Amino acid sequence: MKKLTLFPLALLLSLSLMACKSQTSSDSEAEVSTVSESASEEEASAPEAASDAGAAQESDMAYVKEKGTLVVGITDFEPMDYKDANGEWIGFDADMAKAFGESLGVAVEFVEIDWDNKIMELDGKTIDCVWNGMTLTAEVTSSMECSRAYCNNAQVVIVPADVADQYQDEASLSGLTFAVEAGSAGEEQATLLNLTCTPVKAQSDALMEVAAGTSDAAIIDSLMAAAMVGEGTGYADLTYTIGLNSEEYGVGFRKGSDLAAALNDFFAASYADGSMTECAETYGVQAAIVEQ
Repeated sequence: MKKLTLFPLALLLSLSLMACKSQTSSDSEAEVSTVSESASEEEASAPEAASDAGAAQESDMAYVKEKGTLVVGITDFEPMDYKDANGEWIGFDADMAKAFGESLGVAVEFVEIDWDNKIMELDGKTIDCVWNGMTLTAEVTSSMECSRAYCNNAQVVIVPADVADQYQDEASLSGLTFAVEAGSAGEEQATLLNLTCTPVKAQSDALMEVAAGTSDAAIIDSLMAAAMVGEGTGYADLTYTIGLNSEEYGVGFRKGSDLAAALNDFFAASYADGSMTECAETYGVQAAIVEQ
């Protein structure tokens, strides 16, 4: 009797195992099918995502044209960006920015920024570009979409004219206190030379510090020094002595912006027709212009 009872039980177990295997196989096939469908959907959406990314990258021009304004981040920096007697922003950079805006069919608005925060201002869209005698440093070129260089420059040491003969080489600078614009190429040079320095908001403030005697010296751009210190300027008692480096200016836009390429084209055209040189002559910087 026990043997006869075991046979049906074995048969039931066998049938149950077969059913489980069949169900497992069906589940696996369904899972494979689901994964396959998911992969197909991802593949199908990939070109669309790439297209969206491309559109985002190319949208800066459209963004500026749609709002009708190119917002330019600047500081008070003669002869590049400064105000005339009527309070209007002028200068080589300011005039070229206005001409570029006109070529795009948009108005240009100038906004004074904290130079140390220029990248944050740009990424936050409070400004559309940085156009203010900006040195093309590694930090700038890695964080912004930059134009080609358009102007040569150097960082120079500013001291009172009556002691200038004492500071004619780098070794003589070690005991001085320097005023430098925060986040500037001047501050970078001071750091490289291990000089004692106090960051200020703008290069013009650095000059004021030296004139007031609160700093022994300053490090500023050579183009600014040529326009603002020495005989016939507002800082007749100051002068510049040694140059610390050589560098180039460029204009910075948001990373991936198509406005940089548009500006390169504008620079090439304005250099070719002579309007860039004519503008540079107005502000005495024609010798620094880079061929486009």
